[in-house]
Amino acid sequence: MSATPRPGRRRRPRTRAVGATAVLVASALALSGCVQSQRTGSGSSSGGSVNSTFVFAASSDPKTLDPAFASDGESFRVSRQVFEGLVGTKPGTADPAPLLAESWKTSADGLSHTFTLKKDVTFQDGTPFNAAAVCANFDRWYNFKGIQQSENLAYYYTSLFKGYKDKPENAVYKSCTASGDTEATVTLAKPFAGFIASLSLPAFAMQSPTAMQKYNADAVAGTADSPQLSEYAKGNPVGTGPYKFDKWDVGQQVQLSSNENYWGDKGQVKKIIFRVIDDPNARRQALESGSIDGYDLVAPADTQSLKDKGMKVLQRDPFDILYLGFNQAKKQLKDLRVRQAIAYAIDKEALVKQTLPEGTKVATQFVPESVNGYNPNVTSYPTDKAKAKQLLKEAGYPNGFTIDFNYPTNVSRPYMPTPEQTFTNLSAQLAEVGIKVNPKPLKWSPDYLDKIQGTADHGLHLLGWTGDYNDTDNFVGVFFGRQKPEFGFNNPSLFDALTKARGVSKLEEQTPLYEKINDDIMKYLPGIPLANPAPSLGFASRVESYPVSPVNDEVFNEIKLTS
Repeated sequence: MSATPRPGRRRRPRTRAVGATAVLVASALALSGCVQSQRTGSGSSSGGSVNSTFVFAASSDPKTLDPAFASDGESFRVSRQVFEGLVGTKPGTADPAPLLAESWKTSADGLSHTFTLKKDVTFQDGTPFNAAAVCANFDRWYNFKGIQQSENLAYYYTSLFKGYKDKPENAVYKSCTASGDTEATVTLAKPFAGFIASLSLPAFAMQSPTAMQKYNADAVAGTADSPQLSEYAKGNPVGTGPYKFDKWDVGQQVQLSSNENYWGDKGQVKKIIFRVIDDPNARRQALESGSIDGYDLVAPADTQSLKDKGMKVLQRDPFDILYLGFNQAKKQLKDLRVRQAIAYAIDKEALVKQTLPEGTKVATQFVPESVNGYNPNVTSYPTDKAKAKQLLKEAGYPNGFTIDFNYPTNVSRPYMPTPEQTFTNLSAQLAEVGIKVNPKPLKWSPDYLDKIQGTADHGLHLLGWTGDYNDTDNFVGVFFGRQKPEFGFNNPSLFDALTKARGVSKLEEQTPLYEKINDDIMKYLPGIPLANPAPSLGFASRVESYPVSPVNDEVFNEIKLTS
């Protein structure tokens, strides 16, 4: 997400090349015998001979191969190659575009959506993709039961569609009807303005009904906190995408190969290896040695070094938010004057310059500039140490106080590539106004996320979000749409305002609602939006272009290679 690695979701008609022009590079170090054997092969849709195996370093294993039960970026990175949704994204943007649905019509009340489907598409197991398959997927999500409904599994369906068949009073979804093979109508029980855009999420990708039944996709065991994956989710995912699943060596790599029956451009890349390398320095070294072709989340300090060595560094447009969260279950943070004092104490410009990638923007609110409802006139807190100290004095802390400061370790997120540096920088700034911190580092998953999102046992904390699609609810609704342990506050008026705005289908009516909400959030100050970082990717020189997407909707059949 996210707080989850989310990351997020989809793409292209037939062909396109998005990316930077190739640069010259010195000879790479010789590959080891093992790596060389994984990267042999040739083939090109453009007629030239290239090494058609593409090795990409993942920061971790995917959580699952079933995207309906995923919310993390590494799961979605794999899913985007294997699966497709009804809706994709316009190249290089977060805006919705046709994919498996060639077009759609929405009723005047916003409750009925009729999709015209692409013809002559099959799933990788030969099952026809048709309207019946669309309805099978929608009905599957709606019929999740028990632990399947937990946020640790069906995070996105629970967050966006609110309820299930066994709790229809909360449900946004109502029914799906197939009219022949190429027309499916989805009817909602409640208005959801972001419905079409949300379908670009991998969590709502179309999966083969045959494969899901054969491999017991819904046979999730264990508990919500510790689920056990189904046979389908561990090794039998089947979609309509340009690549099919081959194998998953847990802790090592995931391997995919070209789907020879794919409806679109098969591209130059015939084999994909997602190799698990959890250490950022090791990922950089692997690229420099030639044992991988690319990796995500290049550390800011490594950018120039890679360029100097002939590697290519590309940036995504900022579509995320890094924030400092306040847990108002803590006495000091419950006082608005203390929260304001912390806001005035922080120099966001210095933080960005010293710890975040080139291209990062200072954030004034919890949505990026490109999202509807961005308000250029929100309440602001320019750096003012004297004012911070005065507010602390008024709140009864003339000499400051000490507070727990939670932050993650051994992880790189798109919105926070170097958490330890971000923590150190902010701690020093707070110390200047008398606020001392107890450092509380924790491993990212599951320890850190479980503590911040599921308990009241934290104080200040660093977290963020990468947008899934271009809709305001996907940012502020996720953060502040309901009471959550992360922020420790209950604000019914804000919750109600977000619910109302979410259901307004006309943009001209919705925009002022979100503009007011964004200002209200900055007045109430449940956290401090710090920055909209520009995540970077690093590639070998043979990568001529790469389909960079602000929402990580990057499918490898669109990669252009020179060797």
